[in-house]
Formats: sequence, C-alpha cells, structure tokens
Amino acid sequence: MPLWEDLLSASVDREKLFLLRSELDKKKDDPRYQSIQEILSLVQKEKIRAKDWAVEGSAVRIGRSDDLSPLQHESLLTALNQFKPWKKGPYTIFGHEIDSEWRSDLKWDRVYAELGSVKNEVIADIGCHNGYFMYRMAAEGAKHVIGFEPVPVNAFNHQLLQTFCPVPEISFELFGVEHIDLFPETFDTIFCMGILYHHTDPIGLLRKMKSALKPKGRIVIDCQGIEGEDSISLTPSGRYAGASGVWYLPTLIALQNWIKRAGLSQQRCIYSEPLSPIEQRATDWAAVKSLVDFLDPTDPSKTIEGYPAPYRHYVIAKV
Repeated sequence: MPLWEDLLSASVDREKLFLLRSELDKKKDDPRYQSIQEILSLVQKEKIRAKDWAVEGSAVRIGRSDDLSPLQHESLLTALNQFKPWKKGPYTIFGHEIDSEWRSDLKWDRVYAELGSVKNEVIADIGCHNGYFMYRMAAEGAKHVIGFEPVPVNAFNHQLLQTFCPVPEISFELFGVEHIDLFPETFDTIFCMGILYHHTDPIGLLRKMKSALKPKGRIVIDCQGIEGEDSISLTPSGRYAGASGVWYLPTLIALQNWIKRAGLSQQRCIYSEPLSPIEQRATDWAAVKSLVDFLDPTDPSKTIEGYPAPYRHYVIAKV
C-alpha cells in the first residue's frame, strides 16, 4: 500500500510540505497531553490488538470482544474513556458500542448515495476528527485517504484506533484546511464537511481546494447554514447555537454562489434540511450539551441566541 508521500503530484513543494508537517507534529509534545501519551503506552504494553476491522451496519467495527482477555478489556475501557466525549462515530470497539454525539453514519449515507464510487481514489478528508469517514472511505476501496485535522487530541484519538488495528490506506496529519493548496493537483475527491462556516474566508478556502484537485476532481461540501431564498449569510455577533468560531451561515443559494465564484462551475445540491436532534445529541459516550440544549425551548426554529436554527447544505462541486 503506497504512503501518501508517494502519491503527491510533481508540482508539490515537498520540502516546504514536510517542514510544515514536522513543525505541526511538535504540538503533540505539549505537556497537557501527557496523560493521553500514558494511555497510548498502556495500550501498547497490554498488546490490545484486533484481528480485523470492518464496517458493519452504521458502525466502524474494530476487533471483537473475544480478541481480548478480561484484564485487557479493563485497560481498553480506561483508554476509551480518556477520549470522552466521543464526538464522531459510531464505533464498535472490541464489542463496546460507542454511540457518539454526531451520527456521522447519517451524513455518510446521504453523501455516498449521491457520490458514487471512490474506489482507487486519492482523497483528502478535511476536518477528519478521529477518522470515522476515513474508515468508511477505505472500506469502499479508496487508494489512500489523508485526514487534515489540526487538533492534537483528535490525532491521539485516531492513533489509538490505529494502534488497535493499523489501516495502511489512511493517514492522519495535523494540517488545517488552509494548507490544502500545498497539495496541487493531488486529490480525486476532497471532503469538506462542517468546515466553511468556521472560517472568515470561505471563498478563499474553496479556491485553495480547487487548486488541490486533479483534473475532473470533485469537492463534497457540507456547510451549516440557514433557510432562505435570498443569497445571504448570517454573521452572528458572538456565539451561534452555543458555539464560538462561527462566522458565516449561508442560505443554500449563497453557498452555491460562493462555490461558483471560487471557480467551481459544476455543482449539484444533494441535501438541504434542518439539522435534527436525531443526528446530533448527547449520549453516554458524549455527555455534553448538544443541539436541543441550544435551541429556543419555546420555539425550536430559533437558537437560544434568537437566530434562525441551523440547516445543513450539501453540494458536490467540480471544476
């Protein structure tokens, strides 16, 4: 199985890219992550290894219960609990069902039904979190998936899963979406899901992603936004549905205009519906305030701040 470094186009500035990767990897040496490093060492010491992995139903299954001894299960649960709240999933890990806050399988199902085959593709998963979608892509025959995720905790979470059962078709890097243009003409498909509305220059980021596509490549976009027939976007004054770092929440037509002005002339909306508590909710593995806690209890069409409640817009775009 090729390493992602072997799949780069000839126009990539490899020296610049690898220097950046080395610098970003230093973030994992922060003393705040010492307890996580100890957990990963425990998993290595206890030889907690799966015989196989697969996608079964909605879950990524890694190993089976009888792969481990009772003592190994105790160590496993210690490791799994270290990464609460589990935000993306679901997973079944050595028989332990991890019901994450986000039903990422619902997002995958609605995208893959419209996307078609990713077999033998080189893919970027921007904002990959712990890697749920990367496993789904690998299970569908992707040649290689590079996950872009600048948060070290998510890197360690993915490292834990890879320690249980290495999957050579997927790689995790601490790159952010702003680094995607360092990969010119590299990817057949780019997944940009849940990213654009967290940034101050969504059109600039779409242009960067366009530069990273191979000819005839495509971008899968999932963007939180609002309902409406006009080409407008909401800019909250502070938090939106309890979340900070939300900058622009477009209507579908506004998102489509962003995509067009970024130079992606072919696009198709595959879904535009309100975000549902069925898809995002608190669970035993994610005991957090979730969507229902941030909607107006007397009028769920609004957030607790009084803004329109969130929609999710999905578009597949090509040059």
